[in-house]
Amino acid sequence: MSQLYLFLLSALRALVEVALLALLGQGVLAFLAGSRRHDNFVFRLLQVITRPALAITRKITPSVIIDKHLPFVAFFLMLWLWFLLAWIKRSLCLSASLAC
Repeated sequence: MSQLYLFLLSALRALVEVALLALLGQGVLAFLAGSRRHDNFVFRLLQVITRPALAITRKITPSVIIDKHLPFVAFFLMLWLWFLLAWIKRSLCLSASLAC
């Protein structure tokens, strides 16, 4: 049973990693492209990938946070979630005496 939990935890952690890297790529591309970033195909593709993470972040954060700052907040929330999942995975592996 712990192998199933380990698999689900690893899959969730992989999804968080994809969201983190997409948010990071979107930020770098926004910095490089400037105001013309919305015309860039890659930027729009990264927006599609990060849309679920931004929607979840918008739902759990107060309305005081403006939409301009939402990607920063989403990045740091995803980063903390990634660390939390790594810690849970480590403790699960140690409790089951697995070499993860």
